[in-house]
Amino acid sequence: MSQPIEGALPAETGTSLRARIQAFGGFLTAMVIPNVGAFIAWGLLTALFIPTGWLPNEDLAAPVTPMITYVLPLLLAFTGGKLVHGHRGGVAGAVGTIGLIVGADIPMFLGAMIMGPLSAWLIKQVDRVLEPKIRSGFEMVVNNFTLGFLGLGLIVASYRVIGPVISALNDQLLRAINALVETGALPLLSILNEPAKVLFLNNVIDQGIYYPLGLQVAAEEGKSIFFMVASNPGPGLGLLLAFWLFGHNRVVRDSAPGAVIIHFLGGIHEIYFPYVLMKPVTILAMIAGGASGIATFMLFDVGLTAGPSPGSIFAYLALTPPGDHVGVIAGVLVAAAVSFVITAALLKFGRGADEDESDLAEHAARSRAMKAEGSAVLTGVMGGVDGAGRTGADVRRIVFACDAGMGSSAMGASAFGKRLRSAGRDDVRVTHAAIESVPVDADLVVVHQDLAHRARAARPDVEIVTIQSYLGDPALDTLSERLTERTTTDAEQ
Repeated sequence: MSQPIEGALPAETGTSLRARIQAFGGFLTAMVIPNVGAFIAWGLLTALFIPTGWLPNEDLAAPVTPMITYVLPLLLAFTGGKLVHGHRGGVAGAVGTIGLIVGADIPMFLGAMIMGPLSAWLIKQVDRVLEPKIRSGFEMVVNNFTLGFLGLGLIVASYRVIGPVISALNDQLLRAINALVETGALPLLSILNEPAKVLFLNNVIDQGIYYPLGLQVAAEEGKSIFFMVASNPGPGLGLLLAFWLFGHNRVVRDSAPGAVIIHFLGGIHEIYFPYVLMKPVTILAMIAGGASGIATFMLFDVGLTAGPSPGSIFAYLALTPPGDHVGVIAGVLVAAAVSFVITAALLKFGRGADEDESDLAEHAARSRAMKAEGSAVLTGVMGGVDGAGRTGADVRRIVFACDAGMGSSAMGASAFGKRLRSAGRDDVRVTHAAIESVPVDADLVVVHQDLAHRARAARPDVEIVTIQSYLGDPALDTLSERLTERTTTDAEQ
């Protein structure tokens, strides 16, 4: 395995404010990502069947309001509670949130993301106190009634006290954002959005602020521009195209086309972060591209029906309501053009052809280390764990795990699965998942070395294989050899 790259930011260097905020964003992501399919289903239902949709149908549009009022907030609350205290915490989160929902006149997404984990934390404290004192045979009675009584208290408290407070905070936040829209200053959000994305704080912005606000607006108007202010794939597309055409070395130019496909079509924006870190001044191009895209969206008065996750152009087009496609495509293309022109100009003033070809690898490692720092804060544990393994013939399911179970782990799982199939191991299932959601039937978990303790805390019974890169890591070569050893031996017999 290669040596640590100089300039990377290892988790052990201390806890920064950025890492703490990133850890908070990681928790929000773990709460939202498992439910994205439900949000997209609601968005498609809205785009198709509401009166202004593609196929207006009053009967089929009937589930739109119940879904956004009850189902989606309760899913968020249950998932957030489950992250804190398992299934029992999820139940507490959903029960505690129903008081918010009934007592509010707006969809309670922000409230669910607060009340779900809070309710689970409270039942966790109750269990911690009572469990050592429960007599044998009375566990079920005590557990059911403690959750029942606490749930009653949470319903009353959330309906009478917590709900009005959260509604007031939500109204203030929505009023402030709407003021930006009305004054035409919404593009200025790119000054915060683009640097935050490169620092892996995009989850705090999208899942914590823009998506909940966007859903509230979409419930009333059928679409919202809030879904687009930080997820536009245009700026990243322009940046990568500029590096492809005007990069100073072969490594950068050769890697950029693949990054374009992964970013623009696959919606994995993390792929361009190392390029910005390699030449930080290009963040100006990203800000300008993001701002111009938002301005174009405002000019055409367009929006999406739900949050595009991942931020792929396919997700953008699928969630665009009737009549908005021209404006949505224009906003993406304008953002790409602006970031492309500015990045190309900035590259012309770069160091030249003698630029060290290791720059991209170094900053990719730095980007991974920055992400891992926040993950370590989230779990409260740092370091690395190595798995002692079973034989290759015993492995039937491998899970590549990362923060959200998408992005890097999805790419790694896809590439490694193809590698095993080409070697004759069709019996091994290779999938990807969030660290906290590794399936119970997993035989082996592949995870970045900086996330290993987090994986061990989630699944202490499963072998952990640590890597430095989800693609092309020497540890994956070793694992492949180990798993294909049986096939080779059988063929020789």
